[in-house]
Amino acid sequence: MRPLVVKMLVIAVLLLGFTYPAQAESGIEFNNPSVKIAFGESISFSAHIESVVPIKKITLFFRSVDSQNTNSIAVQADETGKAFYRYDIGENVLKPFADMIFWYQVTLENGETIKSQNFSFAYEDNRFPWRTLKAGVVRVHWYAGDDAFGQAALDAALGGIKNVQALFPVALDEPLDVYIYDSALALQDTLVTSGQTWIAGHASPAVGVALVSIAPGEQQNILMRQQIPHELAHILLYRHIGEVGYNRLPTWLQEGVSSISELYPNPDYQLALDTAIADEAMIPITDLCAPFPLDASQAFLAYAEASSFTRYLHVTYGSSGLDTLIRTYADGLDCEIGMTRAIGVSLPYLDSHWQKTVLESNQFSIALRNMSPYLVVLGLILIFPLVGSIAIKPDKKTDDGSSY
Repeated sequence: MRPLVVKMLVIAVLLLGFTYPAQAESGIEFNNPSVKIAFGESISFSAHIESVVPIKKITLFFRSVDSQNTNSIAVQADETGKAFYRYDIGENVLKPFADMIFWYQVTLENGETIKSQNFSFAYEDNRFPWRTLKAGVVRVHWYAGDDAFGQAALDAALGGIKNVQALFPVALDEPLDVYIYDSALALQDTLVTSGQTWIAGHASPAVGVALVSIAPGEQQNILMRQQIPHELAHILLYRHIGEVGYNRLPTWLQEGVSSISELYPNPDYQLALDTAIADEAMIPITDLCAPFPLDASQAFLAYAEASSFTRYLHVTYGSSGLDTLIRTYADGLDCEIGMTRAIGVSLPYLDSHWQKTVLESNQFSIALRNMSPYLVVLGLILIFPLVGSIAIKPDKKTDDGSSY
């Protein structure tokens, strides 16, 4: 059964849980189960639990649909049978926009245990008035900007998906959601990023959600064509090789694939590479197999290197070679052995060859361009005396000593 069909069936079953109270033969009922979300702060769970037999214990269980880690909380019911629990998100961060399920389990005084049906809700960022535009499985959500803003975002998403499809097979059978915040600060507040204030986008591949920060204005289309394809590529790469395979990929390959999927490559990447080459400050690709540095400038250089190196591999070995490399890493081979197995060349050699053929050749052309004004002046300095020496010819003497 296809994943989308399974997910739809699961959601349908979960939603039914809200409609029909669970009733056991012992006479217990779970009525009016509900949640109240204060995004980023808390989730309040409540239900009225009625039982003919006295209740000894009530336990609330909840987790995200994509997770196997279930929270279990002992709750108390008041004299009316209302069970209430407030979950503090500040101490226990949840993935934004994740689909959640919860249920109750009751132990009666007679020792009988009864479980309620599963109930569901989405942990949505309800602080903003989201608007939505969709095309097939792709949905973009935004709250700042007009209809044209939303359409431009949808176009960027569809264009990015086409770029990814040119790299590896893409199955568009599950929803892809893009949420657009109007500032990096609003996005970081959503993610609780532990001080990484340079983050402008984020993907939750298991949830199928991309979060980006783009304000309406002159730069909106450029930012959309960079950020939206980049984050969607993470999700599609995750779906291409599965959770285990995705987590095995070197960070440089995860980010490199996403970077070369962008519709408008970041021009500042080349400047960062040129500076690093000139300063002999390049980060070895083997050091980028692990998570990137937290320092903003080093992280930016890491992204620039990942983008350029992955593009070099794609140009050199084609989409089939890049996909072979992705699958080889997904099978569990480490960063250096995986490259040798898939491509037949060592990672350090490719790192060196990439720098010499792509970066240092570019460095020479830049140096030549930067020196061109000085070369012109030098040329003029050398040419003028030469011209003068040609123009001023020595006098030739006749036999009688006169000049002509």
